Amino acid sequence: MTVRVVVADDQELIRAGLRTVLDARPDLSVVGEAADGVEAVAVATRTRPDVVLMDVRMPRRDGIAATRDLVAAGNPARVVMLTTFDLDEHVYAALRAGASAFLLKDTRPADLAEAVRVVARGEALLAPTVTRRLLDRYADRLPAPAPAGDALAVLTAREREVLTLTARALSNAEIAARLHLSTATVKTHVSAILTKLGLRDRIQAVVLAYDTGLVRPEPPIR
Repeated sequence: MTVRVVVADDQELIRAGLRTVLDARPDLSVVGEAADGVEAVAVATRTRPDVVLMDVRMPRRDGIAATRDLVAAGNPARVVMLTTFDLDEHVYAALRAGASAFLLKDTRPADLAEAVRVVARGEALLAPTVTRRLLDRYADRLPAPAPAGDALAVLTAREREVLTLTARALSNAEIAARLHLSTATVKTHVSAILTKLGLRDRIQAVVLAYDTGLVRPEPPIR
């Protein structure tokens, strides 16, 4: 099955390079390009790709706002944010907007192609430990937490426990050991959490746990 990709970047040379890298793989195909955020939303709406490679900084509408628009419209494409700087505030904003992952622009071609495949499969490209480090680092940018019960009322007590431990960057195996459950049961709980909360992946679950106040950033070590 071919993974269909839209490339959004305001630099034509970068778009051409990304297309060359992806189209060289038999299981990947670039089905559209965009030079700004407004065009990215239009192209992704028309072509319905599996993955959108989205630059953070673009004219008319930046990649973060464009990602937010796609998610709000219910577009099923998974967004991979392209950035120049590792773990900056733009990455945090992108994750909150609904991006599933981020990649540095100097990523090797083979790693880029594999990242697209991973995200298209619905798997996490950004490790929960990295997500948590990012959220902790930008704790001062988080809004005041909303009452956790409002957003999380649909979860069972056990699912809330699993979500809390997921947000604390524990793997399924570690959660299973902590709660004395099987790994398969934990996977079932995680799947139920994502479905009930309308989340795309585990990364979004971590972000929501922070935003609702279920988990708060750890204070910096001095």
